[in-house]
Amino acid sequence: MNNSLPRPIRVMLVNDLRIVLWGLEKLVQSQNPRMELAGSAFDAAGAATIIYQTPVDLILIDLDGDIEVDSIAELCSISPARVLALSGSRDFSLHDSAILAGARGVVTKSEPIESLLKAIEKVHEGEFWIDRAATSRIFLHLSQRTKPEHETPAQLRVASLTRRERQTVSEISKDAAASGKMIAERLNISENTLRNHLSSIYAKLGISSRLELFAFAKLNMITAQPLS
Repeated sequence: MNNSLPRPIRVMLVNDLRIVLWGLEKLVQSQNPRMELAGSAFDAAGAATIIYQTPVDLILIDLDGDIEVDSIAELCSISPARVLALSGSRDFSLHDSAILAGARGVVTKSEPIESLLKAIEKVHEGEFWIDRAATSRIFLHLSQRTKPEHETPAQLRVASLTRRERQTVSEISKDAAASGKMIAERLNISENTLRNHLSSIYAKLGISSRLELFAFAKLNMITAQPLS
């Protein structure tokens, strides 16, 4: 047995359009051993049941039926699995809402199958599957949402960061779409250490995601302090 082979990405599908769901199931199963089907659900409640019963790495959720964007936030609150949204709509507000709810990207159904498979792999690796235009729109929204009413509380929160945490924030603020692996390599730390830093940073700044951190850092001009 070759233990060096990477573990397949365990993909769960959430889709209330049964014909589309059947096709996605066949697609994921065809990618063995790169991917494996962790389960399929018709709604967020069914997805939650699967999450509590079996390990899931990535949740692919279709927004074209009766499943609403709020389901993304609900699933993100109970599972560390990364979420990728799928939609046939070209409504950018829907795409942006999915990202703001916690999805790492949106794939449109007009894109080639290869794009969907690549998006699954990239999101699983910790990257965002969003283009520059979407990043700009989302940043503007987050800037308006996270802008503090008073400057002093924000300054106090920033002042609570350690030098290493400020360096981490500064690095992330350079590129909102950089993967965790890339950020860790730039900081010369492990991905596990980066996750620990981010947990502490989120708690201190009162935010909950990398995109919110990106917006907060830009608004408050957080820069790195020398570590020496």
